[in-house]
Amino acid sequence: MDNRTNTIAGWTLAACGLALGLSIVGGMAFHSERPEKMGYAIEGVEAEGAEGGAAIVPIATLLPTADVAKGAEVFKKCAACHTATQGGANGIGPNLYGTLGEGIGQGKGGFAFSDALKGVGGNWDFDKMNAWLTSPRKFAPGTKMTFAGLGNAQDRANVIAYLNAQGSNLPLPAAPAAGAAAPADKTPPEGKDSVTNTDAVNNLANTGTPASGAPSVDPAAAKEGAKAGK
Repeated sequence: MDNRTNTIAGWTLAACGLALGLSIVGGMAFHSERPEKMGYAIEGVEAEGAEGGAAIVPIATLLPTADVAKGAEVFKKCAACHTATQGGANGIGPNLYGTLGEGIGQGKGGFAFSDALKGVGGNWDFDKMNAWLTSPRKFAPGTKMTFAGLGNAQDRANVIAYLNAQGSNLPLPAAPAAGAAAPADKTPPEGKDSVTNTDAVNNLANTGTPASGAPSVDPAAAKEGAKAGK
C-alpha cells in the first residue's frame, strides 16, 4: 500500500513539473515586446510629445527664415476646416484671413468660437499662435478644435509666416542674440608690463626710482614699508 501511494505521489509531482515546464516554454514562445509607439499613424495628426523631448526652440529664431510657400503646403492639412483668403467663408473652423493681431476667439463673421478659446483673452501674436499650433487642447483646454497639433517647429514657423502673409503682415520678430558678449580682455597694453604695488614699493625703497608702469608711490611710505618688512 505504501509503495502504491508513493508511486501515485511521484507521478503527481512529475505531472506538475511537466505542466510548469510547458507553461514556461509557452510563455517564452509567445511573448512579444511592447512596441515603441502604440496605435496607428493618422494623416494630419501628430503624436503628443512629437519633438521627442528635444530642447524647445523659440519661434522667433525660426520666423526670420520661415518659408511662406512651404507654409502654404503644410496649411493644406488645415484646408478641410479653414480658408485663409480674403472674404473666404467660415467652415467647420473660421476663415483665417488677417488672424494675426486680432483678438483671440473674436470676429470672423460671427463664427461660434468655444468659450474655452474666447476665455484665453489677448490678441493672436507669434508666440500664442505657435502655442496654439503646437497643441490646441493645451492652449485652450475644452476647445472644439480636434486637430492634435503640429509637432515640427519648422512646420509651425512656416505656417505662421504663411498666415501672417494672408492679410496680417505683422513685422517678424528679431532673432534672439546668439550668446552673451565675450569677456573683456584684461591683457596690459602693448609695451607695458603689469606691475603690482608691492613691486613699486620695493623698487622705490631700494633704488629711489619707481618701476616702469608702476602706480605712484610716496618715497617716505616706501622706505617705511621696506623697513617694516625686514
